[in-house]
Amino acid sequence: MTPGGMDGTALAGLREGLAGEVIVPGDPAYDEARTIFNAMIDRRPAMIVQCESQDDVSRAVAFGRDRGLRIAVRGGGHSVAGMSLCDDGLVIDLRRMRAVTVDPGARVARVGGGAVMRDLDRATEPYELATTGGRVSTTGVGGFVLGGGTGWLDRAFGLACDHLLSVDLVTAQGEALHTSEDEHPELFWALHGGGGNFGVATSFALRLHPLPVVTAMLLMWRPGAGRHVACAYRDFLESAPDEIGGGLLYLTAPPEDFVPADMVNKLACAVIVTFTGREQQARSIAAPLLHLGHDAEMITELPYADLQCMLDDPPGYRNYWSAEYLDAFPDPAVNLFCARATDMVIPSPSQHVLFPQGGAVARGPADYPVPWRRAPWIVHPFGLWEDPADDDRARRWARATREDVRPWSSGAVYLNFIGAEGEDRVIAGFGPENCQRLTEVKARYDPDNVFRLNHNIKPRPAGQKAAAGMAGR
Repeated sequence: MTPGGMDGTALAGLREGLAGEVIVPGDPAYDEARTIFNAMIDRRPAMIVQCESQDDVSRAVAFGRDRGLRIAVRGGGHSVAGMSLCDDGLVIDLRRMRAVTVDPGARVARVGGGAVMRDLDRATEPYELATTGGRVSTTGVGGFVLGGGTGWLDRAFGLACDHLLSVDLVTAQGEALHTSEDEHPELFWALHGGGGNFGVATSFALRLHPLPVVTAMLLMWRPGAGRHVACAYRDFLESAPDEIGGGLLYLTAPPEDFVPADMVNKLACAVIVTFTGREQQARSIAAPLLHLGHDAEMITELPYADLQCMLDDPPGYRNYWSAEYLDAFPDPAVNLFCARATDMVIPSPSQHVLFPQGGAVARGPADYPVPWRRAPWIVHPFGLWEDPADDDRARRWARATREDVRPWSSGAVYLNFIGAEGEDRVIAGFGPENCQRLTEVKARYDPDNVFRLNHNIKPRPAGQKAAAGMAGR
């Protein structure tokens, strides 16, 4: 018998019909193929199917479903909980399906299901077009968009899912569907935040915006200035134009020429300002921050695709992230946030982040299952470290950060920012008012919950109320 209890004849038949490749334990490429972004995740699938076409995906889904295998779907591999891998099951690996084509006249990008942000951003760059992407270039487009999608451009343009024009999807039955506002509209609605619960997304059409250049500012202070800077940043963002994005964070100061030597590899408070326009105007708008007396600065105009690569998180680190979405960020919350920064696992790439929302995010469609879009602030402890001995400390820091600011929490959460935190958090991510509708869509397109290795929605027949316990088995 082959791994996972499959007979060799069946496996040979799958291989023969694929344009792509099947990798099993013992193959030279196996360990590389099962490596994902979070080094804490060490899972051993029975097989990894590296698909090259929608037909390959359909074959892989049918093969796994008919044999009762657990099925995981891998795009960018950035799920902090490792949802793109499984033990003893089948991984549908989309990384060979990463082509991006751009229609500059229509301002539309067609994106393969395995593309990462770098693929999308570099394809749109020659046309001076862009859409809201993740804040690092290695994030998978598929999981990002299907989860809602927040990034540097969201205050100006809205969430990534707001730009969805269509999705091509393979269902749990192996059926290929084209979804849009006119085709399978209820399923298309569910794909605006419902994640990978409804099938394998093999391609997307996304609306683009003109964006010739962005201005990026990175301002840094020694940590003693953090509270003053955080209050000033909060007050600035509350009246800033939508074209301004960015965030406030504590991080380990990098060994760059613009950083004073005595700050390198030590905790620093930083402000990132992004602006969808020229540097001169950005400086004028951001004057309240530029006058705070920062200790280091980097200010430049650059293409958006280059901005996306500037803060890429290095692979190979252990990861634990979480988030709390806030209705307000008053002085007591500022104090707690700044005090908690000293608990970070440093020196490391860990970041203690405050992101703003508002603008086009808050004005976006209220109907989509992304209830967190109305919160003006996000606290996002983002832990990366190397030593397994720091695992418990990093988790405690992230959970304590959330607990600190919980009195101001909206209750909702962006599920792409968290790992496996229980059923209540899954319901908070979709919104209790959306859960009934989502479970009915799930029941129609995946009644057996084949796609359950995610922030899961259990299928539920129409008319039966969704309740706690919605999240999957």
